[in-house]
Amino acid sequence: MPGISTALELFPELSRSDLQSFRTSAWYSRFQTVTIKSTVIPLDEEFRRYMNADGVTIPDGADDQAPESTLSDDEDAGSDDDDDEPAERFAFPELDTRIREIIQAYDGAVFPKLNWSAPKDARWISPSPPLRCLTPADVYLLLKSSDFVTHDVDPSQAYEGCTGDDDGLHSLELVLKKYYVMQESREVRCFVRRGVLIAISQRDPNFYEFWNDDSTQRKIRQAVVDFFQRHIQQHWEGPPDYTVDLLLTRDLLRAHIIDFNPYAPRTDSLLFTYSELLNLAQNAEGREENELPVLRAIDSRTHESAVRNTPAYAHNMVPLDMLQASAGQDLESFTSTWSEEIRRAMSDD
Repeated sequence: MPGISTALELFPELSRSDLQSFRTSAWYSRFQTVTIKSTVIPLDEEFRRYMNADGVTIPDGADDQAPESTLSDDEDAGSDDDDDEPAERFAFPELDTRIREIIQAYDGAVFPKLNWSAPKDARWISPSPPLRCLTPADVYLLLKSSDFVTHDVDPSQAYEGCTGDDDGLHSLELVLKKYYVMQESREVRCFVRRGVLIAISQRDPNFYEFWNDDSTQRKIRQAVVDFFQRHIQQHWEGPPDYTVDLLLTRDLLRAHIIDFNPYAPRTDSLLFTYSELLNLAQNAEGREENELPVLRAIDSRTHESAVRNTPAYAHNMVPLDMLQASAGQDLESFTSTWSEEIRRAMSDD
């Protein structure tokens, strides 16, 4: 097993260029045979203005329906609010056409994301099945309704905590993935430090009986290790610390890449804590080769309840400056500080 230096921090330094490595456009060509079919569309500054505009509005011509009069009952009767500025209107006919072409090529449905973030927090606004887009209007509605996506639009948020000077370049890109009804029970998140796969976590916070069969866990673990070694380890060209989400096939023998994410506070550590992951990485050299990666799953209904009652992305409630300062503390001291901050954040929530 490759060695990992014990001189590790809770989170590695992440530069602006490092973060760019996690754009779909940066890694898709190397992994397109083992990931979901996707198309990347560069976006212009007018689209950024649309994303920054107040309100959730759909650009003209995006809903695949004949235009209707926008004259409201109040306007027809004569409104007293003549001084109110009308909402800014947007239209992206060329982008609409491209989105429709891709939807048709991908069997009639796509799933969108921007540079790094998918609008999973806006799934409540889309009809069943959630997050499936059949028209350009569906795509825009999800993007405009998502706080996750808004994070990508604002450079001050997108590069928060990153090192390096602001080069003034922050282009947006729309990623359209072929839509599949994915079985969340077969999704896993893999944690990699210095190129070594140290941990695997079940992604969905539900209890599944099959996950708790010892032989099945060994099967899943081996399938992930084999896939990582064959398709990812020698082909990833970004920073050596990262996470990768996989979807296992029905027979649990193979996998497909869902996405790569930075090894950073913005990425949910799921069934591990980042302190635990640090401990695994620091002690990797002293472990037998068959001890890593450690696999963790929801092992009971009680565990499921506990996970579900924890605020999603609870680690994001901890101030970033505290996380960055953690390198100066020993593991025990930081764990105590971390736990106290999480308890306080949960209490406030």
